[in-house]
Amino acid sequence: MVSGGYSVRSLMGIALAGATAISFAPMLYSISGEGPLTGAFFRMLYAVPVLWFMSLLWGGVDEREGRRKWMAFGAGLVLALDFLSYHSAIDWVGTGIATLIGNSQVIIVTLLSWWLLGERPNKAIMIALPIVVLGLLFISGIWDDSPYGEKPKMGVMAGVFTAFFYSAFLIIYRYANKSLAPATKLQFESTAGGAFGILVLGLLPLNSLNIEPIAFQPTFPAHAWLLLLAVMCQCIGWVAITYSLPRLPAAHTSFAVLLQPVLTIVWGILLLGEDPSTQQTIGMFLILIAVIGVTLKGAVEATATDY
Repeated sequence: MVSGGYSVRSLMGIALAGATAISFAPMLYSISGEGPLTGAFFRMLYAVPVLWFMSLLWGGVDEREGRRKWMAFGAGLVLALDFLSYHSAIDWVGTGIATLIGNSQVIIVTLLSWWLLGERPNKAIMIALPIVVLGLLFISGIWDDSPYGEKPKMGVMAGVFTAFFYSAFLIIYRYANKSLAPATKLQFESTAGGAFGILVLGLLPLNSLNIEPIAFQPTFPAHAWLLLLAVMCQCIGWVAITYSLPRLPAAHTSFAVLLQPVLTIVWGILLLGEDPSTQQTIGMFLILIAVIGVTLKGAVEATATDY
């Protein structure tokens, strides 16, 4: 089977490479030592000219009308909110936990698609929701004497917001790409929207949330890590994901999507020395099982209706 000039095996390789690249993003942000707004702004700002150059080299034919392009830019505005909450969650509860909570968006996307688009959810959702809620309670540390993280409760709240904003981003991004536009151009537009959105957020008074304003003066080595994050994750990783996933069967897509949070947890433990408590580990396991169940169940049903 061939899709867009690539076999399914080749597309799967591109998707897995992209997911692996993206899995390093929270670690690189954490190592940079910058605040949520600064990290989010510069990871996108540094990516914009690289993506523009990539779109010139590998742009291809873009059949979208202007409305779809602005929709991709609008998806980037939502991504700005996602990155602000995601980076805050990383600071407050660690890369692994923040990423896992954010990736519970697969459940939220299904519910939003049901509400907004009339796409009936699979039965696994009803089982997964209470499991995810219980997992979040364990991770928040409300029953834990020594939970991991600077502010685990705030981290869980920020992670939940991340999942909501990520869900909204994916839905808008999906509709901006109904004609399977060139991945480099789509990513360029959404990243430009994200950079603009973060710049606007940087002008708002967020001191009450202990979120520092954007530090526009580059420092070394912090911005070297952010530059690496921009090129490896925001450009190469996301372009690979944007290109491959819409062209893969649903069953293959689910495995590629699940690889990123699992690898991020591994990097957090092995490379950053993150050490969640026993209760938090149980909570992470519950959420991971729920997400895997919903993702694979949804993939099976989608594949069954495709053929």
